[in-house]
Amino acid sequence: MKKYETDVLVIGGGAAGMGAALSASEEGVKVTIVERTERLGGILNQCIHNGFGLHFFKEELTGPEYAFKFKKLVQKDNIEFLSNRFLYKIDEENKEVYFTSTEGMEVIKCKSMVYAAGARERPYGSLLVPGGRVSGIYTAGVAQRLTNLENRLPGKKALILGSGDIGLIMARRLTLEGMKVEAVLERMPYPGGLERNINQCLNDFNIPLLLSTTVLEVRGNGRLEEVIVGQVDENYNVIKGSERSYAVDTLILSVGLVPSTTPIMHVVDINPRTRGVVVDSQMRTSKDWIFAAGNCVVVYDLVDYVSSEGQIAGKNAAKYVKGEEKGNRYEIKKGRNIGIINPLIYSDKSDLELYIRVSKPDTGKLVVKNGDEIVYQSKESNLLPSEMEHFKIKKEKLGEIKGLTVEMIK
Repeated sequence: MKKYETDVLVIGGGAAGMGAALSASEEGVKVTIVERTERLGGILNQCIHNGFGLHFFKEELTGPEYAFKFKKLVQKDNIEFLSNRFLYKIDEENKEVYFTSTEGMEVIKCKSMVYAAGARERPYGSLLVPGGRVSGIYTAGVAQRLTNLENRLPGKKALILGSGDIGLIMARRLTLEGMKVEAVLERMPYPGGLERNINQCLNDFNIPLLLSTTVLEVRGNGRLEEVIVGQVDENYNVIKGSERSYAVDTLILSVGLVPSTTPIMHVVDINPRTRGVVVDSQMRTSKDWIFAAGNCVVVYDLVDYVSSEGQIAGKNAAKYVKGEEKGNRYEIKKGRNIGIINPLIYSDKSDLELYIRVSKPDTGKLVVKNGDEIVYQSKESNLLPSEMEHFKIKKEKLGEIKGLTVEMIK
């Protein structure tokens, strides 16, 4: 068995992994990135639309352009890149991580680790839609790969289920490539993606967005031929008489991402609601030597945030190698109308940088309380669950921690 040694091991070569490797190397330690594909960049390599990099590089880039600029930054002597390797198991006691490769089993001994494995798409099987096992049903990511990297179209006429950003972007992409996109369906009474994507990907191309609508059945003989859809009420019960048929050969699913945590879920704490790795504000997991960042923690809406969180994880993983002690940790509680919050724990060695999604559409202000004192208050605005709010509070402003709560107030 081939053996390697490193200071900081980064698992995943996407936006979070590259950010972690860059910041760890800047602390002067040896870094190794292990990636399951042949090149760095992760999902960025197939995202040929623009909209990346405005926060991180202060310019608008496509996914491959963003990945290329980052790859140039991480090409340093103290960063080793190992491709085409899959995580097999983690030996906690000896801090050894096993991988499979075309050359057989390999092991990397490290001093700390950053887990940055990203997220996976929710599969068709999880939707429990009645009908046969016909071809012509794809996740949005697979359709994107076929179209953008393999120069193949998934079909001629499509419906898209789910109004998340990748589904909206694929509606535009498939239309530009000559497919007919009949409509985008959304089970919720509000869109799942960013407002700019609703406008630029649907409205500009006259593609209908049907809210409170879902797929009831798929029909076909080998290949998809017909999709039955219907409207739902506030409890997601189908409204009788609302059924409608679409003659399409393609159904694209954009029904959410799930953090990719299966290989590590027996090692660190996992959020039972989001299935993401639980981290503190230093991106440290429930194990002192393991850090995590990116969409395996929480599904972000901007890749720039993913890279920034990766940098925090990598920097603190390197500091762990150099012997810096962790701070005191405090739980952050969710108050009124807070759906998702990251991190869930504050470490008093760092500033408090929060990412928040509300549970339901609302108008008001986001506040952070330390005990009874309000230490942060946003401007009043209309907030949607699909849009992530992001802000930072300096640790000096927090002072002595008496109990942190985040909530939305009128």
